[in-house]
Amino acid sequence: VQLQASGGGLVQAGASLRLSCVASGRTDSILLVAWFRQAPGKEREFVSSITWHGSTTDYADSMKGRFTISRDISKNMAYLQMNSLKPEDTAVYYCAARIATMLYWGQGTLVTVSS
Repeated sequence: VQLQASGGGLVQAGASLRLSCVASGRTDSILLVAWFRQAPGKEREFVSSITWHGSTTDYADSMKGRFTISRDISKNMAYLQMNSLKPEDTAVYYCAARIATMLYWGQGTLVTVSS
C-alpha cells in the first residue's frame, strides 16, 4: 500500500488544519490508519488511529478534544482535523496503514504553528 499525506502548512496558534492521507494499492487489506508526528529533535509519537472498517478511534491524551480522525473508505482517504493548534503541535505529521502485522508509512506533511 502507498500513502500520501497532505494539508500541512504554517498557521497561527488557535487555528485549524485538516490533514489528508490518500491510500493506494492494497487498500482492501488495510486494518487501521494512524497518524504520528515528529517534532524537531524529538522522537516520533502516536497521534491518533482509526480502524478502517469499524471506525473505532484512539487518540493520544494530549490530542483528545482538539483532534478528530476520520476516514472515507470510498475514497481511500483518512483525515485528521486539528483544532486549537498550539506551537507545540509543530511537527512533521505522518500517516501510516496497518496491514496484517506490518505498518506502512507515507511521507510526512509539515505543520508549523506560530505563536
